[in-house]
Amino acid sequence: MLGSMPTNDGITETADGARGAGLTEQGYGDVLWEPSAHDVESARITAYLRWLAAERGLDFGGYEELWRWSVSRLADFWGTIWDYFDVRGDRGPGPVLDGGPMPDVRWFSGATINYARNALRTAQTDPDRVALIFRTERELGDSSPRELGGSISYGELAAEVARVADGLRSLGVGKGDRVAALLPNGPQAVIALLAAASLGAIWSSCSPDFGPASVIDRFAQIQPKVLIAVASYSYGGKEYRRGDVVSEIAAALPDLAAVIMVDGPGTPPARPAHPVGTRLLEWADLGTGSGRAEPDFEDVAFDHPLWILYSSGTTGLPKPIMHGHGGIVLEHLKTLSFHQDLGAGDVFFWYTTTGWMMWNFLVGGLLVGATLVTYDGSATYPGTDALWRIAEQAGVTYFGVGAPYLLACAKADLEPGRELGLSALRGVGSTGSPLPPEGFRWVYDRVKPNLVLGSFCGGTDLCTGFVGPCPLLPVRSGVIAGRCLGAKVEALGAAGQPVVGEVGELVLTEPMPSMPVGFWNDPGQARYRDSYYAAYPGRWRHGDWIKMLPDGGCVIYGRSDATLNRGGVRMGTSEFYRVVEAFPDVTDSLVVDTGQLGSEGRLVLYVTLAPGRELDEDLAGRLRAALRAKLSPRHVPDEIHQVPGIPRTLSGKKLEVPVRKILQGTPVAEAADPEALANPDVLVHFLPGGLSPRADTAGGGNPR
Repeated sequence: MLGSMPTNDGITETADGARGAGLTEQGYGDVLWEPSAHDVESARITAYLRWLAAERGLDFGGYEELWRWSVSRLADFWGTIWDYFDVRGDRGPGPVLDGGPMPDVRWFSGATINYARNALRTAQTDPDRVALIFRTERELGDSSPRELGGSISYGELAAEVARVADGLRSLGVGKGDRVAALLPNGPQAVIALLAAASLGAIWSSCSPDFGPASVIDRFAQIQPKVLIAVASYSYGGKEYRRGDVVSEIAAALPDLAAVIMVDGPGTPPARPAHPVGTRLLEWADLGTGSGRAEPDFEDVAFDHPLWILYSSGTTGLPKPIMHGHGGIVLEHLKTLSFHQDLGAGDVFFWYTTTGWMMWNFLVGGLLVGATLVTYDGSATYPGTDALWRIAEQAGVTYFGVGAPYLLACAKADLEPGRELGLSALRGVGSTGSPLPPEGFRWVYDRVKPNLVLGSFCGGTDLCTGFVGPCPLLPVRSGVIAGRCLGAKVEALGAAGQPVVGEVGELVLTEPMPSMPVGFWNDPGQARYRDSYYAAYPGRWRHGDWIKMLPDGGCVIYGRSDATLNRGGVRMGTSEFYRVVEAFPDVTDSLVVDTGQLGSEGRLVLYVTLAPGRELDEDLAGRLRAALRAKLSPRHVPDEIHQVPGIPRTLSGKKLEVPVRKILQGTPVAEAADPEALANPDVLVHFLPGGLSPRADTAGGGNPR
């Protein structure tokens, strides 16, 4: 290797900026899988390349050439996506893309479409194909083997959607009305989403484990006409009844015409109270006289709102993010088909709740004719291998989870590839946080060597991943394979210009059709523009650190608003967690930099330890030594504290920014909304007075 030198993250590059051999002391870049000639030939993206050559006269020398065309000729590219997938709708006479700069662009002017019509098209061509396999924790937790909870064909799904759509229509739900749901990840949620979409109504959902204030913060902004709620749910081996919660939520939504109750597991609890003038109905009684094979589909404009998703809402009200029918159809067709290689015959599972955008992405599998697996329950009950057991029993071909689950499996020394029958599995997806090299290697060592591990980065804001895998590209440890088609992702340096080989702000410099059509109740799009375009006018700032590699791969370093800045050097949090959480004693960790503009602060590390383990000078010394040796002296924390838990959002993301605010003097109640947290009780342990006397091993006293 000519003039090889380590970069800050441990990825080795040659002096001229090209990739080295890939074997580095930090483990980044090791090639773990490469596509065979058969893999390339059978990939769905290869069929698209052949179609481009035959129908458009376009030939590309490889993925990088295809990507460059897709982002330099946006209208041509997205037009081919509509045509290649034979999208159900009317393209109309308008241009594919007009206006600009971002966000003042318009996609497919004059086109009409309906998401549900496209999601249910398999019901017409292959009605007996299984659309949904559903499973609950109660069944998985039984000691005796049992079949999966149930399944439903595409034909049956379409008929159920027609029934529920008729029921909603009878309640006065129509185009533009909001249908809200407090439901687990099960068949009723999928049916209700498609029913609402078929009417042109706007869907919005929360997981039933959300606290009532958190749900009200979301749904009160959009004032739904109907609330669909579950009576109870199970999690971690316990049953939770939600009648009182549903009553509290309904009372805060004055425009409700009806509350529709879906029974949870076990004996149905008493029905909730509901406001005067609001009907209380049963799910099973909706549209009982329908008998139709499929719903009527309301044709809507390409950018008509399909659903409203929400930002985490850890500080202030969650942002109500609207996505359009057309943008989601095109984006999910592209990503699921070309990057995850999914289609008819695949069994698609992603562990998620209805409060995370990955649930909406999972439902998108219907667009490509896949069979979806829904699961309502804990990922680790009755054991850490719970999700792998579902994969075995359902014959899952694509298994998606958050990165922390894969790391938890590695720490538990699981070997699902040896212990379970995973012969059908050919793809594993990871998102939610950066997956370190150890996570990559565990999948290939302990799950299966001949699959595609796809680490994604994206978000609720676009309801997709914009950097991720591709079956034409190799899988390298700790490295995301490349930028997704149609997504012009760049890393911006301190001067605001694209950089390669160094960490920068992740931005999108060209529009994507699944970008929000706006925020609900945001006159003049003021809040929307401020959220993404204030820092770099005309360019979308996503809020992550990214390093683009010369060959098109990339590495994500965590949230840029949680930056560690030591001696003027910006450092991401993901590499820090990778070192700390490799210790067997450490179950979770969080690092914050208390510095502010113009003044350097202290680097504070918090650790949650395995049962029976206490933070002492020996462990603290070993942590510091590992961070110094594997990262740099700048990464050595000024203080290390033991805490009983790391604060996370309801979707599982660590909360560095609120903790930093607490350390800088912000009251806990103002730093984060407890209703938006999975474990709000742990926040008090980050106050200087809330720390255990033995926890401060640095002798630094008050971390402020």
